[in-house]
Amino acid sequence: MLDGIFATLYTSTVTETAFLLSSAVSIALGFGISLAYRKISKDPGTMTSALTVLPFLVQLVILLVNGNLGAGVAVAGAFSLVRFRSVPGTARDIMAIFLAMATGLCCGMGYVLLAVLAAAVTCLIFFLQKAPGLDPADRDIRVVVPENLDYADLFTDLFKNYTTASQLVHVKTVNMGSLYSLHYRVTLKDTALEKELLDSMRCRNGNLEVSSGLPADDRQEVKNL
Repeated sequence: MLDGIFATLYTSTVTETAFLLSSAVSIALGFGISLAYRKISKDPGTMTSALTVLPFLVQLVILLVNGNLGAGVAVAGAFSLVRFRSVPGTARDIMAIFLAMATGLCCGMGYVLLAVLAAAVTCLIFFLQKAPGLDPADRDIRVVVPENLDYADLFTDLFKNYTTASQLVHVKTVNMGSLYSLHYRVTLKDTALEKELLDSMRCRNGNLEVSSGLPADDRQEVKNL
């Protein structure tokens, strides 16, 4: 059984049939990985499209290098020019990328059964360790208050009346230190009363900015308010 898993489609040369089969497997695994990532991620964004094509692209790179040292150095130099300017991902995002790359490497070397097995096992672990979904009543509330107000207990009574749980997760100064920008994570008792809570908070902060929205994906750090 293990001999079949570690058997390669490629021998001394790459045949057309072997190339088409490994390409079909890499593309299919890319679709499977992207679908699995979409299921477990709260905000997949463009990551799914990248995961779909990544195994096939890695397979092509491996086939082009094919033991050629000069080609390998050229490919490494080309990849060194790529810069990633997006927000750093979570461990789950990085693991999905490595899975897509690993399956592409396996397919590029002809180990298609190993690629299928690795993808299946890893996706199963993804689903088994999937974090529980967010409560529909969870909200991220961002509010600006003047520096002369003691924000520690400014909204405590409101949160007791309108929420079942509340936590101050981030504080920073804005506008040259004349304002405090507060970020709360709360769970509403009744989503229909969200506007009433925000109006009450505006009465406390001098009608300055108050915003509420669904919690951001855990890939994002607390950003500017």
